[in-house]
Amino acid sequence: MEFFDLALFGNTIKNWIFSLALFFALMIILTLIKRVWLKRGFIITRKENGKLDGLVIRLLKQTRWIFFVAVSANLASLGLHLPEEARAAVGVVTVIILLIQAGLWGNGIITYWINRKVQRQMEFDGEKAATMDVFGLIARIILWTVVVLLILDNIPGIQVTTLIASLGITGIAVALAVQNILGDLFSSFTIVMDKPFVIGDFIIVDEYRGTVEHIGLKSTRIRSLSGEQLVFSNSDLLNSRVRNFKRMARRRILFNLGVTYQTPPEKLAKIPTLIREIVDKHPDATFDRAHFSAYGAYSLDFEIVYWVDTPDYYVYMDIQQDINLELYRSFAELGVEFAYPTQTLFMENQNSQETAPDSNAAGLG
Repeated sequence: MEFFDLALFGNTIKNWIFSLALFFALMIILTLIKRVWLKRGFIITRKENGKLDGLVIRLLKQTRWIFFVAVSANLASLGLHLPEEARAAVGVVTVIILLIQAGLWGNGIITYWINRKVQRQMEFDGEKAATMDVFGLIARIILWTVVVLLILDNIPGIQVTTLIASLGITGIAVALAVQNILGDLFSSFTIVMDKPFVIGDFIIVDEYRGTVEHIGLKSTRIRSLSGEQLVFSNSDLLNSRVRNFKRMARRRILFNLGVTYQTPPEKLAKIPTLIREIVDKHPDATFDRAHFSAYGAYSLDFEIVYWVDTPDYYVYMDIQQDINLELYRSFAELGVEFAYPTQTLFMENQNSQETAPDSNAAGLG
């Protein structure tokens, strides 16, 4: 027994063995608790909704082994007599590990909350889903900034106030170097907060058009009508004229047609009424007006305006096609011809009178 009573670094070998045994016992217990709760939580969530997305499960998955090491080592060292410097070093390391683990748990809570919000709102409101993603990013930045500052504050010899001041000056220099990236970043916040468009909207930017697929921190991706993906930087997108057709409640349609100048006046007078009747046949179309608007270079021009009571482009095209076909049939029945570029040349005949020779003229005598 004398061997176990020998002193080693201020503690008996018996105390060292007891502390090591306690350390490994705590490690095994904590690891088993994690595995049991993960398995139990997996079974519970699977029975409920088939998704492994419970908050407790997520937090357990975010718990790292180094956290178990720090907790076990700190508890096991309580039975040892350590120098003040060693005790302080153990305390600093333990606090740093605990702060990092707290950051991981906080990140897990933010991710869990954001995912649930996005899943609930994505089907009904795309703009709120994009907003939640940006809020999640901001929350993570704030979380890890606080964690880093707390870690630095617990390290002896580091003055956090002086460090923040120096970082502020460095931040200004970095901001000037990456101002384009920061411009896109703040533009993404503007897009999310102001909501000129959201995911799923059909927009036109200059000559480009398509459906918004993704709003990121640096760029926005749009799927064009021809199938390719268009990528715009957020700042460039905000500086452009964006036409959002998803926000359009009704579509105003204006089109013109021309008939020949040979059309009799009584038939010209019937055309506006005929157009009204054709448009009114469609339940999604509302007639506005039809007027004989101008004398064209080769046609008598009519201007027609109607409304489509849905922003759907395909519905509008179907209605316009039906109107065009019905106009063609009706004009044929009415005997009215559509005008097309023609030129009529009028020639004037001028008969010149010539004096014919006199056949009764006197001959040679």
